Amino acid sequence: MYKKSFNLKPNPLPTMPTYHILTFGCQMNVNDSIWLGQALEAHNFSQAPLAEADVICINTCSVREKPEQKVINTIYRIKQLTLANPKTLVGVLGCVAQQLGEKLFHYTNQVRLVAGPDALAMLPKTIEQLLENPSQRLSLLDFTSTYLEREPGKATKIGPTAYVNIMQGCDNFCTYCIVPYTRGRQKSRPKDAILKECREKIALGARELTLLGQNVNAYGQDKAGDGTRFAQLLHAIADLPGLERIRYTSPHPKDMGVEDVAAFAKIPKLCPCLHLPLQSGSTRILKRMGRGYTREEYSKLVDDLKTTLPAISLTTDIIVGFPGEDDQDLLDTLTMMEYCAYHASFSFCYSDRPGCRAVNFLDKIDRAVQHSRLEEVQHTQDILTTKWLKARVGQTTTILLEEKSPRQPEGSVSWQGRDPYGTIVHLNLPANEDYRGKMLEVTITDFGKHCLHAQQKSSLW
Repeated sequence: MYKKSFNLKPNPLPTMPTYHILTFGCQMNVNDSIWLGQALEAHNFSQAPLAEADVICINTCSVREKPEQKVINTIYRIKQLTLANPKTLVGVLGCVAQQLGEKLFHYTNQVRLVAGPDALAMLPKTIEQLLENPSQRLSLLDFTSTYLEREPGKATKIGPTAYVNIMQGCDNFCTYCIVPYTRGRQKSRPKDAILKECREKIALGARELTLLGQNVNAYGQDKAGDGTRFAQLLHAIADLPGLERIRYTSPHPKDMGVEDVAAFAKIPKLCPCLHLPLQSGSTRILKRMGRGYTREEYSKLVDDLKTTLPAISLTTDIIVGFPGEDDQDLLDTLTMMEYCAYHASFSFCYSDRPGCRAVNFLDKIDRAVQHSRLEEVQHTQDILTTKWLKARVGQTTTILLEEKSPRQPEGSVSWQGRDPYGTIVHLNLPANEDYRGKMLEVTITDFGKHCLHAQQKSSLW
């Protein structure tokens, strides 16, 4: 731990210090930031605009290209915005903090906290300590051997959907991925702690829970686990009263066991959709990536899922232009996309991440070729998405209403929610009512580029 203190006597905290949180990256980061805000409010902090906050936390992600530069640019932007308050405390949190460590202290004196993902539970008290000691800087970069439970945040009513972390870190060490180096080895939470948090979020208004982890279906397979398997956890959560839906992300295909597949038929509350990262449709490239499965094994898993639940819908991640990829490898990816009929995918060009084995692969793909191949993948996905959305027209489904639609039609009020597949659905409803958290049976009437339109079929509940 990095410590530097010049104050012999701590300063008192402001009457009600203020905070602002900037978040980059994945759903886990979003959930971590939500908790941190609630925890700070339980410590009598209040939220404020960026330029006015006493404490600014940047929750970072290092998965995509040039994340370090984005964070550094954000630090300098904060410095310009807070010229009137140069004593603003800036904390850099998350994966880039773990990656760059104490180097971040050199960019501006405002950065006085650098904390990796495993330090999240310690941040509320650490931030208070730093406010009391304006000359102190702290780095919290050690990995823990177990999942550190977090203190309760301020109990406030939440939206109809919520996230719950069930594990942290990853043991896979795919050759392109920095996660094991920035989030550490896999650590599962005890089942009882997870169920307690689920009950709390249901009591505060959540009707749908999404379980989060870097390798979510490997839950319980590490030394920190309590012996509970992932499918057992799903059944336990499904038994909680007041819960309507369960989702989870992201699983690893090699860890998708028979129990996990069967859960889609046995647990009605488990939504009929699965984000199943492919990364490449080529067995040769999958081996170079260190993914632990072949094209044929992935296809067999998809077949098993669709046999178990024919209505299941799949989404995926795809890396284009991995070192050594040729035209046949790309074709293998495109044909796999068509075979799986993904209704959506997240695709991006390969880029080196420091410390990963693929950095040392010499057969890198030219950037222009990468972008050309990415366009092919995205064009294929556009066709598949349109086909899937179009087939939904005329179907009856249930949506969980979340908020008013961004675009409001003249003379009526449009709300949006998600169907069991996670697709956004818009429909007009009578004005002057708050429908947030209500469920409604609807008929799909039309589709857009990434959404559906519907009309009400039954009463709200």
